[in-house]
Amino acid sequence: MKRFFAAFIILSFSLEFLRAETVKEIKSDIKHVTVYPDRAQIIREASVPVTTGRSIISLTGLSPYIDPQSIQVRGLGDFTILSVTHRNNYLQNLEETAEVKNIRNQIESLQLKTEDEKAAISVLGEKMAFLEANRGIMIKESTFSIDQFKNMMNLYTNSIEQVSSTRLYKERLIKDYEKQIAALQKQISDKAGKQLPSGEIAVALSSDKQLTARFTFSYVVSNSGWYPSYDIRVEDIRKPVSIIYKANVFQNSGVDWKNVKISFSNATPMISGNIPELNPWFIDFYTPPVIYRPSAPAPKKSKASELMETSVQENAAIGREAASIPVLKQTGATTVTFDVAVPASAASDGKIQTLEIQKLTSPASYRYVTTPKLAPHAYLTANLSDWENLSLQNGEATLYFENTFVGKSNVNINRMEDTLALSLGTDNSIVVSREKRNEFTSSRIIGSNKTETWSFLISVRNNKPVPIEITVNDQIPLSTNSGISVEPVELSSGKLDAKTGEIKWNLKIGKGETSQVVLTYSVKYPKDKKVILE
Repeated sequence: MKRFFAAFIILSFSLEFLRAETVKEIKSDIKHVTVYPDRAQIIREASVPVTTGRSIISLTGLSPYIDPQSIQVRGLGDFTILSVTHRNNYLQNLEETAEVKNIRNQIESLQLKTEDEKAAISVLGEKMAFLEANRGIMIKESTFSIDQFKNMMNLYTNSIEQVSSTRLYKERLIKDYEKQIAALQKQISDKAGKQLPSGEIAVALSSDKQLTARFTFSYVVSNSGWYPSYDIRVEDIRKPVSIIYKANVFQNSGVDWKNVKISFSNATPMISGNIPELNPWFIDFYTPPVIYRPSAPAPKKSKASELMETSVQENAAIGREAASIPVLKQTGATTVTFDVAVPASAASDGKIQTLEIQKLTSPASYRYVTTPKLAPHAYLTANLSDWENLSLQNGEATLYFENTFVGKSNVNINRMEDTLALSLGTDNSIVVSREKRNEFTSSRIIGSNKTETWSFLISVRNNKPVPIEITVNDQIPLSTNSGISVEPVELSSGKLDAKTGEIKWNLKIGKGETSQVVLTYSVKYPKDKKVILE
């Protein structure tokens, strides 16, 4: 019985020893970040002294938004990795952000100023006490002449006034400082309430000897990502189109990325790799809901376009653009990755940081498009035939034509077409008009039917110093009632799509020339009915 009791004590002691095994906390710097559209993969490296036997190291100060399933730990050395665990330590917060540190510095500076003013007020109090003490001596002294007495009174009065006003001014300063300190303390209190826990990765090791082990930690964090945008520039419609590919990166993972190598990938690692399976598709009658949509307010012109236009003109005056950051493009079987050669930083503040990752030049065929029925403008389009090799993605594009900011557009690569059309905005050098030909527009009643004839003259003038190609779009109405018939009367060789009613004219116009086409159609319907046309 005694032997059993002794053995039980030894076993219990051994188990408690293992449970209380010392965990060595380590920290490391981020070496590489691969940013995906909606998350990022972080790679850290660390060298750690390893003791003989079993030990545990814990990598601390990590983001609390780690996906535990993405954690990978690789070790280099003569030892064995027994296990890898992850947790968020809510008793230990991450390092304060630069914003919080700045607020604390402001509070400390204001507190020092408050102490200085209080010390100055104390000196003024001593000075006031000295003046009051000497006032009694001055009153008792009877040997002063009248002039001496006046001078002493003026000196005393001025000194009292100066001390009182200075003290009042400093007391007001202290109140202002204290008010600022209270506001900053409230601000820092609000941010302290949002302090994030520290993420930790613990690794259990076993080694037969002491050594220095090298570890590589890899994991994926959320609250980060990137999206593309473009600057599309066309100096002249006789030159290739220039596309500047930009990556807009943002992250709010709780840990700053300081001076690290960054790669941008269009992969989506969290999408399931399993082939989706179809389930039975049940349908029923559908009653559409009534949706009330308020009219959208007219867009307000901001100063951004003016600033961009000024910037473009200044760059054109300089004559040479600054060199961009070197970026290595790697194309895989299903993904494209851009490796930025120069280390960069991204603070954990959710703000967007833009990096230029690629400059492209592509031959393009330029064509103008106009729909004068809707807008009397000619829109320039650049048609790229080899766009698949450019590794573009859907994104917003800023348009520059002839070194002038012309507006915004979108790059849409989801269209299954051989040619990618990029809209480059309007060109004021192309004048478009659509005028009704009154002499050919009429309304007649024959029998029980009424026939309305509408005729328009569409004119396009090319004021550019080079010839252009332009597609003119218009339409005739389509009838959904057997009592209404629509007939095209004159289309000036335009191509009519009978299914949509759309008409296209492909025109070639020389420099300084004007081209015109005629659109005439008639609509026949019962005279006792009403049809709204143009």
